[in-house]
Amino acid sequence: MNNVKHIAISGNIGSGKTTLAERLARHYGWSPLYESVDHNPYLKDFYSDMTRWAFHLQIYFLNSRFNQVHEIRSSDKTIIQDRTIYEDAHIFAANLHKSGHISDRDYQSYLDIFNSMINFVQPPDLLIYLKADIPKLVQQIQKRNREYEYNIKLEYLKTLNEHYETWIGQYKQGKLLVIDVNQLDFVERVEDFSLIVGKIELELNSLFSSQNKP
Repeated sequence: MNNVKHIAISGNIGSGKTTLAERLARHYGWSPLYESVDHNPYLKDFYSDMTRWAFHLQIYFLNSRFNQVHEIRSSDKTIIQDRTIYEDAHIFAANLHKSGHISDRDYQSYLDIFNSMINFVQPPDLLIYLKADIPKLVQQIQKRNREYEYNIKLEYLKTLNEHYETWIGQYKQGKLLVIDVNQLDFVERVEDFSLIVGKIELELNSLFSSQNKP
């Protein structure tokens, strides 16, 4: 698997991306690259007033993720990434624009920046999508008890899930593995984590084999 350089985990807020990235990094000896959340200067303000801070937040995330892509491709390690640059544009910015929190003018400016950046972005070797319904997301969000997430509304999670399903249904950039985590608890149940590892092994072995074909 030495040729596999970039694994990415995607999914809605509370789907378990960060925890799974952390556990897979330990299991395989990969280097984890997490989403910039704890040091994000806009996140708390955003959840209190989405319309005022939506554009600022999305630009921050877009720049952060683009820098991560550069870091991944310049590294000699296998990196597992928590969320992708594609989600910033196709999920979060699109949803905020559709919901009226980002104006047409600002959204067009955002897309212009994204489309310029994406020409320099290589997709992950494997994209793992954690599929989770609203009750699972709410349970996970409540369990981690982050103060700035108290104001997240169910409708916001619901529309994000809809955007995710559309994006994943059209994803053609690379290899994709969809894992339904609604009935899984890969933190508390070893067998659930082993199930996920087994699915990933199949995809990585397939990917590795295709890379070595003459």
